[in-house]
Amino acid sequence: MTNLASIVGASARRNPSGVAIKLDDIEISFGALEVLSAKVAALLAGRGIKPGDRVALISPNLPQMPPIYYGILRYGAIVVPLNPLLKAREVAYHLADSGSILAFAWEGVMGEVAAGAADTGTEVIPIDAGFMALIAPLEPLTAVAPAEKDDTAVILYTSGTTGRPKGAELTHENLRSNAEVSVSLFNSRDGDVIFGGLPFFHIFGQTCALNSAVMAGATVTLLPRFDPVKALEIIQRDKVTIFEGVPSMYVALLQAPGRENYDVSTLRLAASGGSALPMEILHEFETTFDATLLEGYGLSETSPVISFNQTDGIRKPGSVGTMVKGSQMRVVDDAGADVEPGAVGEIVVAGPYVMKGYWNNPDATAAAIPDGWFRTGDLGRQDEDGVFFIVDRKKDMILRGGYNVYPREIEEVLYEHPAVAEAAVLGRPDEAHGEEICAAISLKAGAEGADNPEALIDDIREFVKARVAAYKYPRDIIILDELPKGPTGKILKREITVP
Repeated sequence: MTNLASIVGASARRNPSGVAIKLDDIEISFGALEVLSAKVAALLAGRGIKPGDRVALISPNLPQMPPIYYGILRYGAIVVPLNPLLKAREVAYHLADSGSILAFAWEGVMGEVAAGAADTGTEVIPIDAGFMALIAPLEPLTAVAPAEKDDTAVILYTSGTTGRPKGAELTHENLRSNAEVSVSLFNSRDGDVIFGGLPFFHIFGQTCALNSAVMAGATVTLLPRFDPVKALEIIQRDKVTIFEGVPSMYVALLQAPGRENYDVSTLRLAASGGSALPMEILHEFETTFDATLLEGYGLSETSPVISFNQTDGIRKPGSVGTMVKGSQMRVVDDAGADVEPGAVGEIVVAGPYVMKGYWNNPDATAAAIPDGWFRTGDLGRQDEDGVFFIVDRKKDMILRGGYNVYPREIEEVLYEHPAVAEAAVLGRPDEAHGEEICAAISLKAGAEGADNPEALIDDIREFVKARVAAYKYPRDIIILDELPKGPTGKILKREITVP
């Protein structure tokens, strides 16, 4: 089986001067990407990294990120992409759990990363203005390490219902075959310009933007932090042909001031995933931008694409389409038996895109894939035409702006606050982000600040904000005398109403 990093060399041989990565005036050709990734491999060799070692990559979408990503892979090490919004305690957990020996970290988050790495003994190399100078004198390590079918390429962390993030082991085959599916779905080719606003530390952006573009010989134009006006400028300036985003991005584009002043006529296709896309947004986007918008479905554990509305197949707004090539999907009841067409059940998945398992977590792996079929935890239905619809989630997950947030993780932090007696975190519908994070709490008797609840709520919100990534903290907090409970004492979230 071929190492995923070989897609860089293949495109470099076809079109060495073609632009692979672009950020405003900075451009990296496919030939340069091949050389730079080989220099990163040489850097790893010089630091004593061995094939199979884990190397963390903590960065927004910057031009240095793809050479590091492919350099780690071509050396035969395993990439551990982490969200740069993580706080020190979260960084420490991920580094320790993955056993990362080395971490590449963007200079803008070095404070949190250095603090977390100090707890694990992980060496940190800053991604800063001096990074290219660091690797420039190195002799490129041109060999690409061989990769077997089941060799792990990436450990991608995804929170579990326990609140402890689990590392999904994605193999070279998982990622390569799913990139091929993405190329086919979007008909990506040399000359295409793909919008790179989806973070590459997230599987949607990593597979559908970065890897598929490199495989197809297309250009990815980067936007490290999404801003709708800047996105419109990039679409116009770089003649973007394929836009990929989560629903909140489409909402923001449609509401962007002066939107009609930008030339977006080069757009031919857009893809949405991460959370449910409201049908009115889909229709408004297609009318306004004169481009086809396709919605699909996938998970971190499935590399991610498993179903999609496809340009050459049945297309139903509000659905997540039909199975992509190679994917196997079923809708089952609690006993694992197939349900009738139209009936709601849990979506289970098999095929070449399903992860190897959860890193160092055989119990979680066995629970998720008990019989060769991955339990997604999502409730859905399949109609008579084979089209899938997501109905609800079995797991208690909140999807905010395309990011997974698991309540228990936030609840555990709330419980650390000296005034909090009980806590329940839940989501409410939100036009901008899909869902917003809310918390209901009760206070300890005699809690300091109880006589000024507004100030106390502000204090609790800031307490959580300082300890978790920025997208996770509860925007709305309400104080109740007591949280509703069932006969066993379990808090009944369904009986809690948040503003």
